[in-house]
Amino acid sequence: MSVPPESVVPPPSNGPSAPSDTPSAEQRQWALFAHLSALLGCILTGAWFGWGCFLGPLIIWLVKKDTMPFVDDQAKEALNFNITIAIIGVALLLLTVITLGLGVLIAIPVGVVVGVGWLVLTILAAIRANEGVRYRYPFTLRLIK
Repeated sequence: MSVPPESVVPPPSNGPSAPSDTPSAEQRQWALFAHLSALLGCILTGAWFGWGCFLGPLIIWLVKKDTMPFVDDQAKEALNFNITIAIIGVALLLLTVITLGLGVLIAIPVGVVVGVGWLVLTILAAIRANEGVRYRYPFTLRLIK
């Protein structure tokens, strides 16, 4: 007695279960741009306390959110991270102003640590996004859901 071909269950594969699980090369490239556009924004705006760093991810998210789910996720993540960095920058500026300049003794070292961390995490996120990994920044306020 033979078994009909439609009743045979194929063996499980070790790869992704569906092609939609893995982002396409175009989606990975746009996600990379979403993270790296923050660097470009800071270079163009002179790194004024994070302003300009969130404009690139915001534009990419607004343009690609409906057509590319991976880009939607990564651009939101980059946007949330850079908004968090901007909030930290404003807080450090306010600390300096409120203390009539004495807060600069705290603001400068904290600003340097935050700036170096921002640079390292942005580059790491860009690399991971280009590999197709959904990267999550640590210490980020998830304001855009």
